[in-house]
Amino acid sequence: MYDLWRLLLTVVKLYEAVIIIYCVFSMLYSFGVLDPRNRIVAQIGRFLGSVVEPVLTPLRNILPSFGNVDLSPLVVLLVLQYLVEPFMARQMMSSLMG
Repeated sequence: MYDLWRLLLTVVKLYEAVIIIYCVFSMLYSFGVLDPRNRIVAQIGRFLGSVVEPVLTPLRNILPSFGNVDLSPLVVLLVLQYLVEPFMARQMMSSLMG
C-alpha cells in the first residue's frame, strides 16, 4: 500500500509541474515569444491544454473575475500542495507504520 501512495504522490507532483509549465507556456505564447504557426508549439499547447484545462475550467466559473488575471492555476496548486499532498503523505506513513 505504501508504494501505491508513493506513486499517487509522484503523479500529483508531476501534475503540479505540468500546471506550472502550462502557465509559463501560455505566458510566452501570449507575449509572442512562441510562434503560434509552428507545428510543434501548437502540438505542445494542445497537449498541455488537454491535460490542464479540464481542471481549470470549472474553477474559472466559480472564481470571481479579476480582469485578465487568471487565478485558477494558483488555486489548484495551493489545494494540491496544502490539502492533497499532506493527506497522501499521512496515508503513506500510516501504511508504512501499520
